[in-house]
Amino acid sequence: MRHTRILLIGPPGSGKGTQATRIREKYGVPLISTGDILRAAVKARTPLGLLVQTILAEGSLVDDGQMIDLVRERLADPDACAGFILDGFPRTLAQAHALDRMLGDQPVHAIVLHVPEAELERRLTSRRVCSKCKTLYTSASIYGSEEELCSKCGAVLLTRDDDNMVTIRNRLLTFRNTADPLIEHYRQRRGLAVIDGTLSADAVTEAIFQAIG
Repeated sequence: MRHTRILLIGPPGSGKGTQATRIREKYGVPLISTGDILRAAVKARTPLGLLVQTILAEGSLVDDGQMIDLVRERLADPDACAGFILDGFPRTLAQAHALDRMLGDQPVHAIVLHVPEAELERRLTSRRVCSKCKTLYTSASIYGSEEELCSKCGAVLLTRDDDNMVTIRNRLLTFRNTADPLIEHYRQRRGLAVIDGTLSADAVTEAIFQAIG
């Protein structure tokens, strides 16, 4: 059985969520979004959620130790044995080294989605998410128009709490400060592919599939 282990690296708004869903559908491995896990914890007011609520609202990074423990626990689940897609982890070099230790010599594909910052701000300030099926919409979305209801399931579209300009710019600054050493780490491991995230969603998907092989 082929094991597919994929890391999606990119700033907020680069299209990781859309592409992660498509990769999951093609390769049949679980999608592990640390952002979704943390936001769900905040909504449910779990101990973890209460701990990270302010951090997420500010657009800062959750402590490396907490994120490493969260991912280690999730990767231990049986459904991740044959592979996985990680969206939102690793985000720092310390997290990358921790993941290396978890995986040993198992190969990974690190996919970087590159999008200019002005385009990221435009996407993030215009996007909304379906409250039920989590489909993302922007004013230029190919998945539907900026309606009040989701075109897929009919549920209400919402703006995420962290999609405000102050938080967005802080999140982008945080990514810039951590991305270069992280990308270089995977470049040295020879498992890196950098893809132009301004291409159409279909073109980005095709480029990702070619990189994975």
